Order: sequence, then structure tokens, then C-alpha cells
Amino acid sequence: MPSPALIVLEDGAAFPGEALAGSGTVGGELVFTTSMTGYQEIATDPSYHGQLVAYTFPMNGNYGVRQDLNESAKAHPRAVIAREITNYRYNHAAEGTWLDWLAERDVLAVSGVDTRALTRHIRERGALRAVVSTESADERALQQLALKLPPMSGLDLARAVTCAAPYALEGAAAEPEQGASHIVAYDFGIKRSILTRLAEQGFRITVVPARTTARDVLRLHPDGVFLSNGPGDPAAVTYAVRAVARLLGKVPVFGICLGHQLLALALGMTTYKLKFGHRGANHPVKDLTTGAVEITTQNHGFAVAADAPLPDGARITHLNLNDGTVEGLACPSQSAFSVQYHPESSPGPHDSQHLFARFREHVEARATVLGGGT
Repeated sequence: MPSPALIVLEDGAAFPGEALAGSGTVGGELVFTTSMTGYQEIATDPSYHGQLVAYTFPMNGNYGVRQDLNESAKAHPRAVIAREITNYRYNHAAEGTWLDWLAERDVLAVSGVDTRALTRHIRERGALRAVVSTESADERALQQLALKLPPMSGLDLARAVTCAAPYALEGAAAEPEQGASHIVAYDFGIKRSILTRLAEQGFRITVVPARTTARDVLRLHPDGVFLSNGPGDPAAVTYAVRAVARLLGKVPVFGICLGHQLLALALGMTTYKLKFGHRGANHPVKDLTTGAVEITTQNHGFAVAADAPLPDGARITHLNLNDGTVEGLACPSQSAFSVQYHPESSPGPHDSQHLFARFREHVEARATVLGGGT
């Protein structure tokens, strides 16, 4: 039987619901995602590590789950929240049901919540710390627990989700041709679909932990370096900023999400926390080079500041059409570029997958120059 559940935010706002999976009291930053599908990919995205995720689409769980949709080996949110969470399996490809999947991973699943009111509150007040409990209905006590949680600003969470040791990407999709370019991919919380997109470009890929130094990366003789997505405050990942700064100009660099922010910091730019972040699969972004508008998948709570002078040779390449925030950077003199959004999709539209081919072109161009070709 469902258990009564209560969500209390650090400002005292409270939202009742019922727990359909899991129990207990958990806390974290409460955020919302506007994706209509992809609930399993969202829950396994390491960029949601330690958060409470509210899905704005009213029904959640209606097409079941399957193993190949996982973006990592575990679920990362401490709780998922929705208006209606179902346990359907009405899909020929489903291998299981959503609530069973969440229960197996000890994720608290809270249904029956007025997610429209909750989302409007977050949009007005910002992403807030919150506690979800099936054990207490004492709003004051739960608010105090929320206030004791560490704020997201200043948190280095990449160290919590990165791999323990370097590894070579395995699997049929990652079998490169002889003489394929070698890419070192930093794992700050990397999604499996990103590795799949890189492998589709024919790269030989070595994944390394977040704290790997530039010297150790260069010892692997990479033809390019990829900076992955991940959770937390980019300004707190100081070791990665130092490593990226020392790699610039030595190898082509491509960054996504947290990787984009780390590249910006390595170039001498700054980052800041957004009021409520960008999370979902319907964010319009304009490519300032081509004028094209692409609908993108996003998941970030921090952004690159646009009001500071740009470093020599760097330029802003993409802007978010909803709020004008920086969505892309390029520094051609350093053979580096990055985007704030997720071109691998999963879930989301595929408008931006061409960026992986652009990275391959950067790598091949650099190899041609070093080889003395024309």
C-alpha cells in the first residue's frame, strides 16, 4: 500500500504526496525536468547525483524500462516526484516496470504531487534544498533538515560519480578501425550515450577519472580530449580546471555541459549558479555561426558568465533563446570548443549530434598539421 509522503522545501513550502516505492527520509536540491519521455535516462544520468527530481510531464512510467536505456550503472536522484507514477509495461520493448526498477535501486518514488504548483514555486524562488519523508509529517522539523543540507554552490560532486580507474571502452560499437584516432575522455559523470556517439565516429577511447592530471593524459598520447558532463559546481572542480588549462593548445578539446563550464574556467572566464537551471528536452539554442536554431536536451544548474571580457581568440558560439545564457564556446587557436547542452540526446531531439563529427574533424585536422599534410 502507498505510504503518505511529504515534501518540504527550505523556505517552508510543503507538498503532500504518496510514496509508491521506497521509504524513509531523503534530502537534496529539488529541481524539475520538462522532458516528456526519457524518465529512465534521466534517473541514470550522473548529473542528477543527489538531487530530488520532479518530472513536469503528468504521467511518469507509462512505457516501462529496459536495460539498454541506462546512462550509467546506477540511479542518481535520491527521489523522483511526479503527478502520476504508473507501473505499466504496455510496450513490446519493455523488460520491466518503472516502480519495480526504482524500488530495486532504493529510490523514493512520490506520486500524487501537484507538480504544476511545485514547478511554479521553484521558478519563482529558485532551486531549493528539500526533504522528502514517509516517516514524519512535521513540516517545521523537515524544513530544519533541509536547511542543514549543503548548498549546491561550492560542491565538487564529480569525485562522487567518476570512475575509479582508467579503462578502454569495450563493445561492438567501440571497435575502431586500425589506426583510429585515440580520444581520452574525462569522466566527470559521463553518460553512456556520449561514449556511444564518440565510438560511432571511429575513435579509440580511453576513459579516465576526474582527477587525472594533464601530464598523465598526455602520457596516453591522445589525438583529442573530451570533457564530459557531470554534477555539482564547476568552480569547485579546481583540479580539472588546472588540467584543462594545461591541455589547451596541445590537443583538440571538446566539452559538454560541465565540460563546457570547465573549458570556460580554464580560459579565464567565470561561472555562476542559475536560478532554477535548465533541465529537459525542449530548449531552443541558436548557433551564432550559422543562424540555425536547434532544439536541445539540457541538464545543468550553472552557466558561463557572458558579461566578462572574452579571452583572446575565444568567442561565444551558441545562445539559449529562452534566457540568453551562453550555450557554446570556441577557441580556434587552441582547437577547443564546447556546448552547454547535450548533443547526444538520450532523451531528446537529435538536432545537435553533428557536433561529434565536428570533433572528429578537429582531431583529423590537427593530425594533418602535425603530420605535415596540407
